[in-house]
Amino acid sequence: MQPTIIVQETDSDVLDIITYALGEGGFDVYPLLTCEEDFLDIIEKTRPHVVMLDFKLKGEEAMRVLQEIKAKYPHLPVIASSCNFNINTAYNRLGFDDYIPKPFDLEALYFTLRKHIPNARPDLV
Repeated sequence: MQPTIIVQETDSDVLDIITYALGEGGFDVYPLLTCEEDFLDIIEKTRPHVVMLDFKLKGEEAMRVLQEIKAKYPHLPVIASSCNFNINTAYNRLGFDDYIPKPFDLEALYFTLRKHIPNARPDLV
């Protein structure tokens, strides 16, 4: 069974690259450009191992979705991906389980995901 990841990213080029890289790495990826979809229905349908949210600018939209996810699925890891300079100190306070700074390299992405998918085989990432 391949780990499933929901990736929400507002930049379509970045989303395409992440989707391709994770797919090549053995992950099932459910890509989203916006947070407007009903995340709880998508989570119910896809049963992801991890959710990655684009924490853009002030992050209000990501925070809304994070709160919805954590209210219903408190143990589901939600990772912030952001180019905000302070994401490394703010992610935990905001309720995210981890963060991926942008720009990021694939090894950092795989390492962060591997931490939150305990049963993932090393050859998948």
